[in-house]
Amino acid sequence: MDDFLDKLPEMDLMRSEKMTLVQLIIPVESAHRCVTYLGELGLLQFRDLNADKSPFQRTFATQVKRCGEMSRKLRFFKDQIDKAGLRCLPRHEIEPDIELGDLERQLADHEHEVLEMNSNSEKLRLTYNELLEFKIVLQKASGFLVSSNAHAIGDETELHESTYSNNGFIESSSLLEQEMRHEPLNQSGLRFISGIINKDKLLKFERMLFRATRGNMLFNQTPSDEEIMDPSTSEMVEKIVFVVFFSGEQARTKILKICEAFGANCYPVPEDTTKQRQLTREVLSRLSDLEATLDAGTRHRNNALNAVGYSLTKWMTTVRREKAVYDTLNMLNFDVTKKCLVGEGWCPTFAKTQIHEVLQRATFDSNSQVGVIFHVMQAVESPPTYFRTNKLTNAFQEIIDAYGVARYQEANPAVYSVVTYPFLFAVMFGDWGHGLCLLLGALYLLARERKLSTQKLGSFMEMLFGGRYVILLMALFSIYCGLIYNEFFSVPFHIFGGSAYKCRDATCSDAYTVGLVKYRDPYPFGVDPSWRGSRTELPYLNSLKMKMSILLGIAQMNLGLILSFFNARFFGSSLDIRYQFIPQMIFLNSLFGYLSLLIIIKWCTGSQADLYHVMIYMFLSPTEELGENELFWGQRPLQARKIHMERFQGRTYGVLGTSEVDLDVEPDSARGHQEEEFNFSEIFVHQLIHSIEFVLGSVSNTASYLRLWALSLAHSELSTVFYEKVLLLAWGYENILIRLIGVVVFAFATAFILLMMETLSAFLHALRLHWVEFMGKFFHGDGYKFKPFSFALISDDDE
Repeated sequence: MDDFLDKLPEMDLMRSEKMTLVQLIIPVESAHRCVTYLGELGLLQFRDLNADKSPFQRTFATQVKRCGEMSRKLRFFKDQIDKAGLRCLPRHEIEPDIELGDLERQLADHEHEVLEMNSNSEKLRLTYNELLEFKIVLQKASGFLVSSNAHAIGDETELHESTYSNNGFIESSSLLEQEMRHEPLNQSGLRFISGIINKDKLLKFERMLFRATRGNMLFNQTPSDEEIMDPSTSEMVEKIVFVVFFSGEQARTKILKICEAFGANCYPVPEDTTKQRQLTREVLSRLSDLEATLDAGTRHRNNALNAVGYSLTKWMTTVRREKAVYDTLNMLNFDVTKKCLVGEGWCPTFAKTQIHEVLQRATFDSNSQVGVIFHVMQAVESPPTYFRTNKLTNAFQEIIDAYGVARYQEANPAVYSVVTYPFLFAVMFGDWGHGLCLLLGALYLLARERKLSTQKLGSFMEMLFGGRYVILLMALFSIYCGLIYNEFFSVPFHIFGGSAYKCRDATCSDAYTVGLVKYRDPYPFGVDPSWRGSRTELPYLNSLKMKMSILLGIAQMNLGLILSFFNARFFGSSLDIRYQFIPQMIFLNSLFGYLSLLIIIKWCTGSQADLYHVMIYMFLSPTEELGENELFWGQRPLQARKIHMERFQGRTYGVLGTSEVDLDVEPDSARGHQEEEFNFSEIFVHQLIHSIEFVLGSVSNTASYLRLWALSLAHSELSTVFYEKVLLLAWGYENILIRLIGVVVFAFATAFILLMMETLSAFLHALRLHWVEFMGKFFHGDGYKFKPFSFALISDDDE
């Protein structure tokens, strides 16, 4: 058996790639080029040999700082280009590579030029805004002043007539009335302040003015009808023109301070209409000149930004790569006496030849007189885990890694999840109509794969695109399971021939209420369509799907236990095989494997035995006769128990008697390398807890697979409700509007509830079945990913 297993071909994904710890001794003159070439290859993960040093104490801290400063300038240019609404269009011709020093000088010049243009533009924009606000205030505030003057003149005439009609005016009139009679309105003490303020501050501004003047003011306001651009944010702001009438110098001081506090700009408006027109003409003339100046400055600034945008993408890539190279060089030890850098790292065993060739090429290209020393080291710590994946397997590997990264050379669940994951999803989602909808979505993502892979997608769309092959397989399996369930939007079809059932008698007109009888061979594939809508539909489908869920669960859990055997065999741990794998297989299959056998026998023989009775009384009354519940000879539980006891007779103390011998006999096992003192009590408690956990987990895990039955039933019933209670009910009316509403509601319910919510629900439940019920049998998941130094893996966030 061992020889047969050893001859089986190795699978790339079954176990992680074999890793090798290597050491590099690189001369200083070729260090930068060597690390650059290794970054292009992307198959070596460097270890940080300077972990005890801060970033500022490392050898190439200055170069990293320079790259960081250049990255800041490039981000500034990108923000400026985006703010101006321009696009970064790279040149079609191939640009020559640029040295880091030359790039640094170019970026400094471009930044100085853009900052100077921004400063000038901001100053011009502030002046333009002031003139624009002045123009608006002149236009809007003049209306308030005209109406106020007319009102004031009328009041003065009335006061003049009333006072002169009184002969004793000189003796009885107040000083204020005398002042008003001899002076015009603007000299009588009544004053005004006009200005403009942001609309969102107006209410608080008016309230503060009222409180400060104790109500001795008149506040007028009107919309500006023009939005003004804020230079700092480039956003259009809506403003309000106001005119405040007051009396007294003290009130004037308070109002001006409040205006300053609220950011309101005050502008002088003459009362004379002629002066207003003349001032408005001057402001409009200056505004026209400023607009021309601003447009010219904007064109000049856009030309400068376009010149930068042509090379921006290439420069960002260059700086990002250079920073990554110097960050990696800082992980190496610098030997001052020998003028070399010493580095260590992990690489896949198959990549050693490629790395050696890359280092030789780097030595030749840098004209170094001394080559790079590359040799293998003995590893003490556990190597990283690395799986070579493709477009199809990568998404499934990510699903497994979300739970935990496989231990080095541990059996990889992703190999089996490529089939089992979409299949268990389809068992819960089975409807070939809904499966076709999923298939169309997956085909759309695959058809636009090249275009979407280069675009920046949102988080939800990125998740869908990354799992496009998972969705494709889920759709195909859903179509398969839907054909087995014979469900197309809950409607059965006679795809594979006629039904095996007919009406109970020749006179009945409704087969679903009177009953069906079988008259020919069973339906060749899947569920007979005549079960749909019959009185026994739910009992039949419940029994079928519940038993099917148990069979699938026991099969997958047995697969997990078998993989634990291959793990133990691969790591040379015979203890795990004899005292963990074998007892677990016996316990699981003696209980639930036996139940699965009874289900299959019952299906094949058509027996009416009650399996609940058989399983319960196997423990309560092992000697009781089963009677009509007996499915095969020798089924009495006592005989099974006797065989079970004979199998384990005399092994109760076998673990204690052979544990030390096993460790001595097998020096190559993983346990034989442990140098720690053997602690019997700790091992005993650990194994006891593990045993209890497995016994209880076997029951709960088997019950957990019943979610396959529950979600499949829920999906089927929801489809039936939407079809019968929405679509058919609306179609029963003669009104075309009701029919249209029914179709729309049915379409939205199908799309958002059955195709989105039910898909997500089945996806998450399949995820739980794999993470807990399946992987919990063999998967440790305490490894760490292989993260090589690769330019292809550098993202924008790593700058």
